[in-house]
Amino acid sequence: MNLCTDQLAMLLADEGQLYSVSYLAGDMGASVLAERAKAYVVNHGLAEEIFLMQPDLIIAGSYTTRATVDMLKRLGFRVEEFEPESSFDDIRSNIIRMGKLLGQEAKAREMIRVMDERLARIRESSQAKAGAAPTIALYYANQLTSGKGTLADDVVRHAGLVNLGEKLGMQGTQKLPLEQLVMAKPDLVAAHNAYPTPALAYEAQVHPAFRATLNGKHPIDIPDKYWICGGPFTVDAVQLLAEQR
Repeated sequence: MNLCTDQLAMLLADEGQLYSVSYLAGDMGASVLAERAKAYVVNHGLAEEIFLMQPDLIIAGSYTTRATVDMLKRLGFRVEEFEPESSFDDIRSNIIRMGKLLGQEAKAREMIRVMDERLARIRESSQAKAGAAPTIALYYANQLTSGKGTLADDVVRHAGLVNLGEKLGMQGTQKLPLEQLVMAKPDLVAAHNAYPTPALAYEAQVHPAFRATLNGKHPIDIPDKYWICGGPFTVDAVQLLAEQR
């Protein structure tokens, strides 16, 4: 019933073990496994539709579909809730937990091993490059950025870069006014526009001052789906950033 747990379950479940995933799992912009999600029954986080499925196990996020989760618990269903990931350590913990819930412990351990090997190769490559680590500004819709204690911040760190949000003392997701971004003069800017047509949410990204900050370069485009949720696919975001190092 949650995009992030949907994807971990799809990666670990055996054939016939997983019955339904949320409608967001099939969203190409949000889900790395959108194509794979087509094989499952879709749910919209409604208690009525989940009840009729009569599942043995319901997997949900700790912040989404709260009314449904509470109702299903009262009806006697087994509901396991997952906290969102804010670091690669959290990703490892959630993979291990999902593996135990689905009886796929060996597959979960192997997934973590492969993920850690990829991270190690990226780290070695970054350390081999000369010079100080560049500072990168993460710039989202509505002038938001990620500071310390976020998954995006941990991604930046693993890529061998310095996160401007953390450098400015920010915690969690906060607004980074365009004026402050311009004055900070980051070496790199990562900005993804999720909409095919103009939107007020991205007005700062078309402002002349923002364009001047880029020094004639295009912003680094990291698709949201790689770090909305934490999983082995989050290493792809690390790789894309490290290539800019």
